[in-house]
Amino acid sequence: MRIELVEVGPRDGLQSESVVLPTATKIALIERLIQAGLRRIEVASFVNPKRVPQMADAEAVLAGLPKHEGVSYIGLVLNMKGLERARAAGCDAIGMAIVASETFNRRNQGVSTEESIAAWREIANLARSVGIAPNITISTAFGCPFEGEIAPDRVLDIALRCAESDPVEIALADTIGVAVPTQVEDLFGRLRERLPAMPLRGHFHNTRNTALANVHAAIAAGVRAIDSSVGGIGGCPFAPAATGNVPTEDVLYMLNRMGIETGVSIDQMIDTARWLEQQIGKTVPGMLIKAGNFPNGPRAICGHVQA
Repeated sequence: MRIELVEVGPRDGLQSESVVLPTATKIALIERLIQAGLRRIEVASFVNPKRVPQMADAEAVLAGLPKHEGVSYIGLVLNMKGLERARAAGCDAIGMAIVASETFNRRNQGVSTEESIAAWREIANLARSVGIAPNITISTAFGCPFEGEIAPDRVLDIALRCAESDPVEIALADTIGVAVPTQVEDLFGRLRERLPAMPLRGHFHNTRNTALANVHAAIAAGVRAIDSSVGGIGGCPFAPAATGNVPTEDVLYMLNRMGIETGVSIDQMIDTARWLEQQIGKTVPGMLIKAGNFPNGPRAICGHVQA
């Protein structure tokens, strides 16, 4: 089995840090991630810089990134204006988020969930027509800080309606880190039943220390792409108390020991996480950079999730 890791540290990670890194440092980070073997990297968001000042240099970051064969640079967009910026900057792919929680969608994006679905249809169609791969994330799929529990049927309804616009992938996101493995396996399993041919991706935050377990549950449900963030940095700046993403190097350790291939160097990711600590001036949440890799290297010791 092979799992694709989608690195979100340069966008979802850095957007929540208090320090605003220089453009050159962001580019250096992305280059390190590419050298480690990552091939899909969320590099910037094309949103209002007044709301997310850490992403104000999105165009400059893309301008400074050389093209690498097989590497896709992803930009987050929330509306048509964002897509036009991402297109002009040279993004290979765009991601859009629609929030399953009506309250959160209005707070985060300033419009209703219904309006976001309508915008997604236009964005997906235009992106595809100009050669940009569109993917969609259903945020707060497992719980909302304002509304509490989110009905699985609502998440599935949004996902099915978004699927009508033929995204390259659909992701379910545990935006505030409340999901548990049984919930993850059930919701992804139900989505897989409804959309058997659609590639699915999981996005998990470690707010309540369940992210790694949820990654495993998602893989068990047939998910073959996982978002992760170097060092575990990040979180949603508009979600109260939401802490970092699942750390890339921690996910790598688990997958390597399970005998699951990723094509990403765990040692280079540990080095990059330590380098990133120096750039942001604080300790990152990831555990592997503290404990180190187990010296025997990758091997399956307890079996692995069946493909």
